[in-house]
Amino acid sequence: MRTVTAVAHRGDPYRVRENTLDSLRSALRRGADAVEIDVRLTRDGVPVLLHDDTLKRLWERDRPLRSLSADEVRGLTSGGIPTLEEALKATDEGRLMVDLPGPADARAVRRITGVIQDFGAEERVYYCAGAAAMLAVRAADPAAEIALTWTSLAPPRPALLDAIRPRWLNYRFGLVNGDLVDRVHKDGYLVSVWTPDTRRSMRRLLDAGVDSITTNRVDTLRALSPS
Repeated sequence: MRTVTAVAHRGDPYRVRENTLDSLRSALRRGADAVEIDVRLTRDGVPVLLHDDTLKRLWERDRPLRSLSADEVRGLTSGGIPTLEEALKATDEGRLMVDLPGPADARAVRRITGVIQDFGAEERVYYCAGAAAMLAVRAADPAAEIALTWTSLAPPRPALLDAIRPRWLNYRFGLVNGDLVDRVHKDGYLVSVWTPDTRRSMRRLLDAGVDSITTNRVDTLRALSPS
């Protein structure tokens, strides 16, 4: 059974609230090679960590993030939603997989990549999302490492791959088998998957030869595939 890159999905969410600094730190302590985070912009253009477009699910505040300033977000969550800059500081040299769950807004992407560049963290950050967002990332940062999220068994068009230049193809784990992995490897890309949480699923994917697994149970994955 081969070793894969163990990516912690939104930190360590079964123990600590997702996309918080404590959750990121917990995931790294439990052996994550990288932590996946979701980044969106506040009304005043500050990149913060939040998967949903509102604060309702996690913070019991039914307010759209895009309607709030960074200061308002901090006040409504008692500082619980960190900025991207705070996440970069808190993870020190740890790898971050930045997911862009919002609309593929070129201005927002430039703002997010700009914060990472200003922090000097380009070498330890890579990006994942669908094609439109990753085209915006490629335009904003020609050197960015990209995991193109792909939700079909049909391969991406060659012209799209040429434009995005991903290092990884990032699949929902239920789509992936050994034949798909072999095909993607033959085409020159690495295979990442999201988000298996059972040992059975993880073992199947390890046997299939995937290169990276994003999971909510990074310690379980690490026990199956030690570094």
